Amino acid sequence: MRAKTRPILAAFLIVLATVASITAPAQAASRPGPLRWQPCAEDPTAQCATLTVPIDRAQPYGPTVAVAVARRPAGDPARRIGTLVVNPGGPGGSGVDFTLTSASFFSAELRDRFDIVGFDPRGVSRSHPVVCTTTLLTAAPPPTIDSAPGYATFVAYNRRLAADCAGHTGPLYDHVDTLSVARDLEALRVALGEEQVSFYGASYGTLLGEQYAELYPRRIRALVLDSVMDHTVDLDGFLGAEAATAQDSFDEFVAWCARSTECAVHGQDVRKLWAGLLTAARRGTLRDPNDTAYRLTLYELVSVAFTSMYDPQWHSLGIFIKDATAGTGTRLARAAPVDVSEHNFHAAFCDDWAMPVAGYAELRARLDRIARTGPQMPFSPLALTSAYGCLGRPGVVNNPQRALSPARTGPVLLVNARHDPATPYPWAQHVAAQLGPAASLLTYEGWGHTVYGRSDCVGGRVDHYLLTVEPPPAGASCPGVEPKAAGVGSIAPRRSSRAGRNDHARWATVR
Repeated sequence: MRAKTRPILAAFLIVLATVASITAPAQAASRPGPLRWQPCAEDPTAQCATLTVPIDRAQPYGPTVAVAVARRPAGDPARRIGTLVVNPGGPGGSGVDFTLTSASFFSAELRDRFDIVGFDPRGVSRSHPVVCTTTLLTAAPPPTIDSAPGYATFVAYNRRLAADCAGHTGPLYDHVDTLSVARDLEALRVALGEEQVSFYGASYGTLLGEQYAELYPRRIRALVLDSVMDHTVDLDGFLGAEAATAQDSFDEFVAWCARSTECAVHGQDVRKLWAGLLTAARRGTLRDPNDTAYRLTLYELVSVAFTSMYDPQWHSLGIFIKDATAGTGTRLARAAPVDVSEHNFHAAFCDDWAMPVAGYAELRARLDRIARTGPQMPFSPLALTSAYGCLGRPGVVNNPQRALSPARTGPVLLVNARHDPATPYPWAQHVAAQLGPAASLLTYEGWGHTVYGRSDCVGGRVDHYLLTVEPPPAGASCPGVEPKAAGVGSIAPRRSSRAGRNDHARWATVR
């Protein structure tokens, strides 16, 4: 999935959002009433509503938040099966946006048979977004820590940023974990008047599906987990697995360059070319071919390769390596600054994952050990920005890692690419094992992040399951489809000062 930059709000909108979306109800919001559907402002062909839920379930009479919901009714009401709730991942992806654009993602048969319903999770976009001062976000330390003072600087920055975001966002800031979102999903089911719902979650959205099904197993009709998060890994397992799967994706790119004349560096030693770029980045002498006035850091260079693996954009990565090696390119204009920006990723991630680090020496030992196993991808930029953003953050983790209970639902379908750069294939295998006999794993023997829609085989298998709740046979797989050159754009390296803190780190929204 390509990462998306989340919407940016002007400062005065914080005040309006605080008044409008967080209120103190006269009675508990634990039993939501029917949704009041209206044509969506962005697309009148879809229906939009708001769902009021308590910010803290331990205080049902306390402050509430208005959760934005969107629906596309089934195209063939006479053959309607029910509601398919969708979540595009993130954390921070908009389920409303996903629903509004669902015609370009889900098959016509699914759209005929299901109401497609999505919501912006609490703290995201239209659902009282977590916002922080933009100048503070852009003042973030580079997402690399090379010394004990650098570690201390990062910890101090994280604490300052958390206080700033909490101040701008209000009481919701401490309640945006996935378990809270799962309870919002149950409130949505009740408000929809459905006895059961079907669910499709992509990437980080799979954690929502996993935890909702565990909490409310009788309310799940069908459950698709596409590109699976494993909520059992500790810091070592997280950093190590993410780096290993990033290296595996780079290895697949090298293999493609060796066999395909479409690769811009076909016939050359790709690993040697990349090693030269890594060396130049470490020295601070590597020019960005998309902006030759800028020197790429090691983190930014590795991010170029990592970002290209999501689709994957192998053609663009080959062009980048060719141009960066030659030192050619253009100069780009800079974007104008804004006052406040949405920054919900770490508020949610750090409330879902406990990743304690004793200090710089312990962190450095971990990173050095991991780097020795990945010569081209010594780390995963996604993993670093995720873990670094939690260093030193105050407060408790509301939804720490733990193993799932065996599924008490009907059949569950997991789908994962063999060569996924962001959610390692072993994670899908491990989650399937936790869920037990109810789980089936469909393997896409290909590349990229998120699988549905990559081939007729995958789409057909997932559609059949959602329509019939009949999973594919054990060990089912679909062949990989290599990326095409048509429509492939250039890769813009992510700038350390901002992307590593806001819009780069994301198991993000669907393609």
